[in-house]
Amino acid sequence: MKVAVLGATGRTGRPLVTELRRRGHDVRALVRDPAAFSVAGVDVVAGSVTDQVAMTDLLAGVDAVMSALGPTQKEPDLHTRTAQLLVNLLPSGGRFIGISGAGIDVPGDQKGTRDKVISFLIQRLGGSVVQDKPREYEVFAASQLDWTLARPPRLMDGDGTGSYYSNAHKPGRSSSIKRADLALFLCDCLDEGLYSRQAPFVSTS
Repeated sequence: MKVAVLGATGRTGRPLVTELRRRGHDVRALVRDPAAFSVAGVDVVAGSVTDQVAMTDLLAGVDAVMSALGPTQKEPDLHTRTAQLLVNLLPSGGRFIGISGAGIDVPGDQKGTRDKVISFLIQRLGGSVVQDKPREYEVFAASQLDWTLARPPRLMDGDGTGSYYSNAHKPGRSSSIKRADLALFLCDCLDEGLYSRQAPFVSTS
């Protein structure tokens, strides 16, 4: 498949690009500074996710879009605006796979007491950046896209374990996941069509 990647230069984006390339996918990455990102076999489009022209170039002819964009205080509504732009640019049924957060709630969730308390604290104390996540979910849920929004807990650097826990509505026991394992999960969602129009929890198995 030809896959467009947002946030490719970040700490989660780099293992995602590596895993996509390992699986033989054609990757096209949107980066602000092409000189700072050089990965064999990856096409680069210069620009940002708020640049409609660059996004249009990025999405031309791709089979799917994957996002590893992280939160940023400078643009607290970045994920919502990106979601709105993707809904306008992608065809109906277009595939999108991105990363949300374990702190958001969606209909059907089966959170235990620990996870309910954590979600409450995140939502109350996390500020505008945290509030961006449920709004992003609402944009995709109201769209006609074939979307998946992974909800991981705390992201960790380092070598992956090669496995993960995932469930559409029930969080796992672990409060963290390696970024490499998250990349593995995201690519499995792409290749196997997992969790269409859902926001699954994913964590260390």
